[in-house]
Amino acid sequence: MKEAPGSTGDESADAPLQFGVGVSKRHFKKAVDRNRIKRLLKETYRVQKESLLGAVLEKNISLRVFVIFTGKELPLFEELKGKVAGALERLKKEVTKIK
Repeated sequence: MKEAPGSTGDESADAPLQFGVGVSKRHFKKAVDRNRIKRLLKETYRVQKESLLGAVLEKNISLRVFVIFTGKELPLFEELKGKVAGALERLKKEVTKIK
């Protein structure tokens, strides 16, 4: 993987919360469709991550989240927003249980 100029390569390792997405080529042959789904997932995460980030920072832990989209049709933003919100809420509950 190529590093940005002036980077030490370990900035991402210090991040308390990281997020990644994946979309299967099996169901979405066109890269345009896969990229759209990834953009939508990243945006829904970006607008809803604050409560999970607060819980992670409070517990002084780091968390890596990777979402794999398994649907077979192009989703709407509102559908994804609801699903991601539910997943982030469940993650937040699990993080708050950590001692």
